[in-house]
Amino acid sequence: MISLDCGDCFDIWRGQARQLLSHGIAPCAVTWAGAGGDLFASAGPMPLGQGPRQPRVPAQLPGLLCQAARYRGEQRWSLLYEVLWRVAQGDRSAMLAGSDLGSELHRRVKQVRRETHHIHAFLRFVPAAEGAAEDAAVGAAGPQFVAWHEPAHDVLGDACEHFIGRMGQARWLIATPRDGAYYDGQTLQYQRHCPAAWQHLAQGGDDPDGGLWLAYYRNLFNPARLNPKALQGHMPGRFWKHLPEGPLIPALVSDAQLGKRRDGQAREVARLKGKRVGKG
Repeated sequence: MISLDCGDCFDIWRGQARQLLSHGIAPCAVTWAGAGGDLFASAGPMPLGQGPRQPRVPAQLPGLLCQAARYRGEQRWSLLYEVLWRVAQGDRSAMLAGSDLGSELHRRVKQVRRETHHIHAFLRFVPAAEGAAEDAAVGAAGPQFVAWHEPAHDVLGDACEHFIGRMGQARWLIATPRDGAYYDGQTLQYQRHCPAAWQHLAQGGDDPDGGLWLAYYRNLFNPARLNPKALQGHMPGRFWKHLPEGPLIPALVSDAQLGKRRDGQAREVARLKGKRVGKG
């Protein structure tokens, strides 16, 4: 068994996969065990250089594999190689959603796309702490806005370009437990391994006007239209802890379920001061 480690990098995996394919190495003879190793895999040599075979695959397959490669899960790289192997052998059904293998491939692509939507929707920038960028290796000026996010899959590398158009010429930094991105107003810098200084900087931001947003969100919340299942579907609970309004949501949901859905708005309106209008 050949045990490989691509460092969770698609470009490295692609080079390894090409080399394996050229030597006719079947999926059952190779595993991507990662840094932790595989207790059940005996060490085997990786064939040197390119082999005699030059398999061809459909043009759309590399892009599909690249998207699925961002999915974090079991057999992350082995599944991709099995799809690639079978398609290279002439079985194109392996990349189609109608087959068992293709169904899992497309499920992973769908999850990655959904997570990309989540980072666009739920990542929140806050002003960077003054003077905190001095040791963050992001230039003298440093970011104006920072954000901390914990995506379920490796989507930041592609998703971060969205924020260039969204934030204009502002300087910003996004950090996650794995990777990070910094935009200085002109150039986007992406790091596959987020520096600890970036992570510290991203988690140290504070919004001085956060209270205004919380007051707005609390008063905008309509208990009569609450649908907890839809809420969890569109905004999974794992994001709440990193959203400014996140701590408010459980209490708002609880109040709505305990009767405020019926009479909460009427009670709040009754507390407002006003003047009596007499009959004309």
